[in-house]
Amino acid sequence: MKRVRCPKCDHFITFDETKYQQGQTLIFTCPECNKQFGVRMGQSRLFAKDQKAGSQTTEDSQITAGNDKPVGWLIVIENVFHYKQVIPLTMGDNIIGRYQKGNNINCPIETVDPSVDMTHCVITVSRDKKGNLKYILRDGPSYTGTFVDNEILGDRERRVIDHGTLFTIGATSIILKTHDDD
Repeated sequence: MKRVRCPKCDHFITFDETKYQQGQTLIFTCPECNKQFGVRMGQSRLFAKDQKAGSQTTEDSQITAGNDKPVGWLIVIENVFHYKQVIPLTMGDNIIGRYQKGNNINCPIETVDPSVDMTHCVITVSRDKKGNLKYILRDGPSYTGTFVDNEILGDRERRVIDHGTLFTIGATSIILKTHDDD
């Protein structure tokens, strides 16, 4: 099952994607606001690039802004508030928070979890002196805090994280997957 979001009211519509072919255009009418909109079936550009490279990223991956190449991914674990999501990371600041139309964050999590702030935390991706990627996590600041290994990050604390690190924002758990992992 796939979900699409109404561009007017952000209501989700679920449909069975196995009944349609790639390239086919589907027309939806939102049951909440009666807005009609079309969606073309196919793979996201990020998924197509990863398939050529032999990666196992899911189709649910979001497309990165601009031409930035992903340097890692956030795997948002499925829970009662939302489905599993894969969010690409780019060089520089990756601002993580709850998706809301008009919010200018670059790593939005589609959730109804009220304990995830609009700008909850930030992962800064940079290179160290040896040229290796370095991932630094800091709190937004947020109302509920950011937890790494069941320890809350302090107001000005920054924590270096690496592949497989599990961190929690609100009631949502996220795992860092680095680009260098096979």
